[in-house]
Amino acid sequence: MTASAPLLNKGMKAVLVSQFITAFADNAILFAILAQLSARHYPEWSQPMLQMVFVLTFIVLAPFVGQIADSFPKGRVMLLSNGCKLFGAVVICFGADPFLGYGLIGVGAAAYSPAKYGILGELTTGEQLVKANGLIEASTIVAILLGSVTGGFLSDYHITMALILCTVMYALAAVTNIYIPRLPPAKTGLSRNPRTMVVTFFRAVVSLWKNQESRFSLTGTSLFWGAGVTLRLMLVLWVPAALGITGQTMPTLLNAMVAIGIVAGAGLAARFITLETVRRCMPAGILIGVMVIIFTFQTSVVPTNITLIMLGVFGGLFVVPLNALLQKRGKETVGAGNAIAVQNMGENGAMLLMLGLYSLAVKAGVPVVVIGAAFGSLFALAIGGLWLWDIRRKKQISQQE
Repeated sequence: MTASAPLLNKGMKAVLVSQFITAFADNAILFAILAQLSARHYPEWSQPMLQMVFVLTFIVLAPFVGQIADSFPKGRVMLLSNGCKLFGAVVICFGADPFLGYGLIGVGAAAYSPAKYGILGELTTGEQLVKANGLIEASTIVAILLGSVTGGFLSDYHITMALILCTVMYALAAVTNIYIPRLPPAKTGLSRNPRTMVVTFFRAVVSLWKNQESRFSLTGTSLFWGAGVTLRLMLVLWVPAALGITGQTMPTLLNAMVAIGIVAGAGLAARFITLETVRRCMPAGILIGVMVIIFTFQTSVVPTNITLIMLGVFGGLFVVPLNALLQKRGKETVGAGNAIAVQNMGENGAMLLMLGLYSLAVKAGVPVVVIGAAFGSLFALAIGGLWLWDIRRKKQISQQE
């Protein structure tokens, strides 16, 4: 891709459309399956367990999917990944165990992610990478917004109808992937032997973790996405407890408020933050935790919406620059696909840990308001600690020079 190529070239447009459709289906089907679990009288703690099944696929497949994304044209990897998601949705539609079907969707998502993010550096120049990430995040969040609301609304009306819609969307996403240019593989000659792939992956983990900037990015994004998936499930229990509203529609609408905020935050990040000024995102990370605490104690809909929109704005400002930083450093060292796979393992490991703690708290009968306040406090402290660590590291480097 030449330096003069426009940001919204043909390939980038195809990636954006594909990402929107598949993310729409990912979020709609989650709320459809949650409604299915409720209809089948599964216990409340099974809801975070469902998300943990999805997360485990990212962790187990992390040593392989990044190298696969770098070994093949990434558009074709995205096509096969959406095909796997389609199969998982069909399995659920035909009455199979929802955990099995959602696990298959997780396999597709795990393979899709490093190809989706890795291709950005192949379709755009380095100067455009933060903007490309902003567009991808905006596309994703709009899809989360519409997919969550649609999935929650249809699930309250007719669960099977919601599942069928998701199946159709996965099929459309696969068709869209055909229009992504067939770019040459980022790396050739990579081994297909599983043992060698595992060794290569963990070498990439060590390489990225030794690099101070990529370690900074990995830690920040892992904390963010672990918090995000926990907040999404917490809303399902918080809404009836704090607002007295039952059903799936209101939690999805509140998730939509977060999504609207992240779209705005991603746009602000693309405009005001570059790879050279990436540390500007850290105050926004601390404010995410503060907004979670404020949100937890709301008792009416309007203030809750405002609080969650602001939470989303800070989220977009925080995560978009960190994603771009990791992609740049990854492309320079272990390959963009491998770097994203390492990131996915870290993020999903954080998700698994936070979901596990959340499940234990719910099972122990801890009030959801207490869980939310504690969760927000810990997140703000963690990001503050990360920021102080980075400042200290930079001072040490400057003293050595």
